Amino acid sequence: MRILLTNDDGIHAEGLSVLERIARTISDDVWVVAPEVDQSGLAHSLTLSEPLRLRPVSERRFALRGTPTDCVIMAVKKILDRKPDLVLSGVNVGANLADDVTYSGTVAGAIEGTLQGIRSIALSQAYQHAVGRDVPWDVAETHAPALIRTLMGVDLPDGTLINLNFPNCAVDAVAGVEVTSQGKLEFGLSIDERTDGRGFPYFWLRFGERAGDFRSGTDIRALRDNRISVTPLKLDMTDHAAQERIAQALREGSVA
Repeated sequence: MRILLTNDDGIHAEGLSVLERIARTISDDVWVVAPEVDQSGLAHSLTLSEPLRLRPVSERRFALRGTPTDCVIMAVKKILDRKPDLVLSGVNVGANLADDVTYSGTVAGAIEGTLQGIRSIALSQAYQHAVGRDVPWDVAETHAPALIRTLMGVDLPDGTLINLNFPNCAVDAVAGVEVTSQGKLEFGLSIDERTDGRGFPYFWLRFGERAGDFRSGTDIRALRDNRISVTPLKLDMTDHAAQERIAQALREGSVA
């Protein structure tokens, strides 16, 4: 099995090293194409106004001055002589839950793999932000290999990817695996306005405390209960339930 790895935290991220160790328990044909620098929060963006600079790091490892999406495209279209059988994106430092999947470069790496017709999985490790970056990487590293092997055998429809989130707890405290849906989080960003040395204003986006929908069956609830969250995500964003209501409104409008 050929496995392509990418992430959004950059080529030197600890989570990428964790992901490499996970991948090598599954296959010895592992390739890495990751961003040269941190690309967190850039979602499924392409670099169109600047050149893509590719740098070999070591055998089968490349750094690209671009986004996670760029990395997957570069790997499939330029670096590899055939498509990989699996794309793994992560392991992200911090969970990617609920609405946050729309911002996530980690999830975007798996989205691009899915668009290229490749089985793709995003992996993220939760941690407690309030106490610094003490990330329990051993949770993902211990539990991901068997989970990935199982998911490789699942017959998924075209356009579906898997979003894995590992809880912030000790390895032996993981309470199981749960197939979940996306929860709902309140918008968690605020604007922090500051002034530079010449008196001009500048701004930082700041994360704050967030309330969430902790209903049973959601990814948020699973992680709170120390369970690994497995969420299938679809690329088709059509709201099929709303189609007929809109069509009906348009028909009535045309009659009027």
